[in-house]
Amino acid sequence: MSKDSTVRLISAEGFEFVIDYEAACVSNTIKNMLTSQGSFTESELGEIRFPEISTPILEKVCQYFYYKLRYTNSTHDIPPFDIAPEYALELLMASNYLDT
Repeated sequence: MSKDSTVRLISAEGFEFVIDYEAACVSNTIKNMLTSQGSFTESELGEIRFPEISTPILEKVCQYFYYKLRYTNSTHDIPPFDIAPEYALELLMASNYLDT
């Protein structure tokens, strides 16, 4: 899978998020899935299903991937990454699993 390509992340409800490969690789778990040796669906199709992660949580995770790419090594003030309190626990569990 080339770095110029995209990756599809699929939530528990079946909603698909198409994001840049580079953004997806902010997650070490996703990076390992996409670069693993062998004929795995994830690396061949560039598609990863997350049956335990709901659509609103996966959407926020994707937003964070781009936020992290944009502000890593930034010399400017970094704006806060807002998280609604009702999503905090689910986001914590998702980020732990995704190793972000």
